[in-house]
Amino acid sequence: MSVQVEQTEKNMAKLTVEVDSGELEKALQRAYLKQRNKISIPGFRKGKVPRNLIEKAYGASIFYDDAANDLIPEAYEKAYDESNLEIVSQPKIEVVQIEKDKPFIFTATVATKPEVTLGEYKGVAVDKISTRVTAKDIDEKLNEEAKKNARTVSVDRAVEDGDEIVFDFEGFIDDKAFDGGKGENYTLKIGSKSFIPGFEEQLIGAEKEKEFDVEVTFPDEYHSDELKGKPAVFRCLIHEIKTQELPEIDDEFASEISEFETLEAYKADIKAKLKESKEKEAKAKKEDQAVEAVVKGIKVDIPEPMIETQVSQMAEDFSNRIRQQGLTIEQYFQFTGMTAQSLMDDLRPQAIKRIETRLALEAVAKAENIEVSDEKLDEEITKMAESYKMEVEKLKELLGEKEIERIKKDIAIQEAVEFIVNNAKEK
Repeated sequence: MSVQVEQTEKNMAKLTVEVDSGELEKALQRAYLKQRNKISIPGFRKGKVPRNLIEKAYGASIFYDDAANDLIPEAYEKAYDESNLEIVSQPKIEVVQIEKDKPFIFTATVATKPEVTLGEYKGVAVDKISTRVTAKDIDEKLNEEAKKNARTVSVDRAVEDGDEIVFDFEGFIDDKAFDGGKGENYTLKIGSKSFIPGFEEQLIGAEKEKEFDVEVTFPDEYHSDELKGKPAVFRCLIHEIKTQELPEIDDEFASEISEFETLEAYKADIKAKLKESKEKEAKAKKEDQAVEAVVKGIKVDIPEPMIETQVSQMAEDFSNRIRQQGLTIEQYFQFTGMTAQSLMDDLRPQAIKRIETRLALEAVAKAENIEVSDEKLDEEITKMAESYKMEVEKLKELLGEKEIERIKKDIAIQEAVEFIVNNAKEK
């Protein structure tokens, strides 16, 4: 296999990969073995037709797609390593030549890591943040704990904002029910904005077991073409109305939810923990301000494929989080009125900021010659092994060289953050 690297434009490159004809022949044979049970030719049983007869009957290219898909992943991985490029996007693959007894040739167009010009990163200005704990802070924490320990009780009154209801609904457009618009014994928290705009507000004041209508208009950017911009009527029937009943905040409350016997002792503990929390929060805010100031000062030309790759990764992470909450991404789009494209558009600014931040911190680490010692790397991997309940050497083996190198880069970036913050100046 051979690889040629061509810089096509700023921060973009094209890898031309050539795989010898012998490897192509092996891939074609594997494709034949994979597909032969699906191909029929008169006079032969399925799975028994010789490859050369299939190629004569259907054309030599019948196995080309499968062979190419077989060869490309491994060949690209080798080309990636041989190119010595810092590739920061998924490759755009194009087959140039695939023909029996000839080398298999394809190109991979990729984005490469852009150069960064740093601005000022020593002595950036940050706000002085107070870590004082006030009586109001303590009262808010007490109320928060009271809400956590509240009892959910059913009430015989009309719906109020913040209530939780169990109800049936069915949606109609022009007096016809539409798909996906019906639910039975559905639990909804009023004010959660889980439904389309205007729906939950109309439930306030409704009473149990009395049928009523909610009139709304689907957003113009709604994911379903059949529903977007359409006025709809939802026929609703509430079966249960539930609210939160808060406990009294006194010595008894303190003894029930904490290790302390009196409310005053519990308040003192809350104050100490709030102080620690505020100090951590102040440190994090200082880091954010300092790093943001450094990022604003950089000059960098980020290639579009790098942004697209970051957006796709963030969208996949978002989809996984939604699934962990018991919803499919399609259901999330239906409830919120978003689309895949609008999600991508929303994520794009965050993706750019994430890329700029990473590039800026890598540039600071390089400028300050920040290198990660073997001791620090081992310390980090040991922490990971403890969290995974694994032996350190076994984890190292599973991680592999590339992942360990990524961990080293992450440690160097955190040290770059610490360097920036330690050299920052409070306003």
